[in-house]
Amino acid sequence: MASALQDVTLYLVVLMVIATLGPLQFGFHLGELNAPEDVITCRKKTISATVARMVSLVTKADTEADTAVNLADCIPMSSSSFAAVSAIFTVGGLIGALTAGPFTSARGRWLAMQITAACYLAGSLVETFSSSVLTMILGRFLTGLGAGASTVIVPLYISEVAPPKQRGFFGAFTQISINVGILFTQTEGFFLSHDNAWRWILGSGILLAATQTVGLLIVPESPAWTATAKGDMVRARRVLQRIRGKHANIDEEVEAWGGGDGRLPSEEERLLASGEAESSDANATPMSPAAVQPAPNNNSNNNNNNKAHLGFAQVVRDPHTRPAIIAVVGIMFAQQLCGINSIIMYSVSLLKDLLPTSSALLTIIISIINLAVTIGASPLPDKLGRKTMLLVSIVGQGTSSLALALSILFEVKILSAISVLLFVALFAVGLGPVPFIMASELVGSEGVGATQSWALGASYIATFLVAYLFPIINEALNKALGGAGWVYFIFAGFALLWAGFVSYNVPETRGKKNADEVWSRTRRTD
Repeated sequence: MASALQDVTLYLVVLMVIATLGPLQFGFHLGELNAPEDVITCRKKTISATVARMVSLVTKADTEADTAVNLADCIPMSSSSFAAVSAIFTVGGLIGALTAGPFTSARGRWLAMQITAACYLAGSLVETFSSSVLTMILGRFLTGLGAGASTVIVPLYISEVAPPKQRGFFGAFTQISINVGILFTQTEGFFLSHDNAWRWILGSGILLAATQTVGLLIVPESPAWTATAKGDMVRARRVLQRIRGKHANIDEEVEAWGGGDGRLPSEEERLLASGEAESSDANATPMSPAAVQPAPNNNSNNNNNNKAHLGFAQVVRDPHTRPAIIAVVGIMFAQQLCGINSIIMYSVSLLKDLLPTSSALLTIIISIINLAVTIGASPLPDKLGRKTMLLVSIVGQGTSSLALALSILFEVKILSAISVLLFVALFAVGLGPVPFIMASELVGSEGVGATQSWALGASYIATFLVAYLFPIINEALNKALGGAGWVYFIFAGFALLWAGFVSYNVPETRGKKNADEVWSRTRRTD
């Protein structure tokens, strides 16, 4: 980690922090309903009388203020209504993910991030002051739009501003920020899941969105997008130089964009060019304004610009990018269908019968471990390889799912707790951060926006399936077979399936300069 941070400037760190506020809010809204579920739905007045007494002095005035503006203490919901409120977030996420790729390719990363901040802000306001299931669904849908777009745009932006040799390390920042958001909201939920104090949990999203909106005012447009899509090499080089530092050598990065080096000509070069032009113009026939424009360069931005807008359907039809779409869709389904969100979204209700006095606290511990392992393991994709970490993560989660199913079924409390913690830790070493890295490494710049939309679209479809179907299937299996925990046998089976998929369909991208090098062996074989 020390070597990865060696050449990092303070300015780059600031950009990373502001940009990753988008994924952080994804994690925040993903877990915001977990701890206060029973309180929000009117099943209980508080999930912990002890905790409620601890914060009663602090929240007494706030509760009185809420009553004055007629905010209800809870919103009556059935299990199916709450499942719909939870799952609609992923529907918004799917739409945001599918539309963000083409939009950010055409209009840039900065404007797209501003729009996500607006979605987060509007959604958080609606959620905080909602008084019915329908208004809560609307708020969750709006925050889902922001979340879906953020998880497409921010990994792209990070990959384009991070130093090339540390892209794997910085690529993990997307998942790290998601985990920070989850930890933040789970901690709030532990203390504020009583009476109508849960509204302060949702209201925190307003502050986060406002902070992102203001912070983006100092964030520049991606230099790579400025060069390839706008054709402004000079501005792109200037921005990249500021990000890398005054004395950093950026020539190799700039050359990778094509279209020249982006340097302004020196005074001597301008005078020489002017003198040559004057001497040649003395005997030349006057030319039209169009004729004096620079001749097109087949290797420059004209070519890049044509590629930069490769569409959503085009990347599937193109035989060079289709294998990448299959790979990223597969690993995004694997990320969700191995079961992580059954823990993130439902751990309190899942474990409350087994661990009735500590399930909310265990959820906070889960979030801490998720964050700590993601940070600690962030250099590993650059050291051991992306594919290796994916396989370690999938096999580990499958084993943990099997242990968790057996421990819940036979009510072995300590094994249940250990299995949950291992399940989350093994997700964090691979399936958490690596898919966000690989989606931008498996294709060239011409299709990266559309590929990210495919990747995150798949992720949100899979997340919706888990968010909506997990409580239904879990309850149905428990009633049909007796006991609990049967659903984790299904997740163990999925892990086996996805391990085979990754082994045969996902190439290693570590150490490869570009997508052509990643797929060169496969294409030669074909």
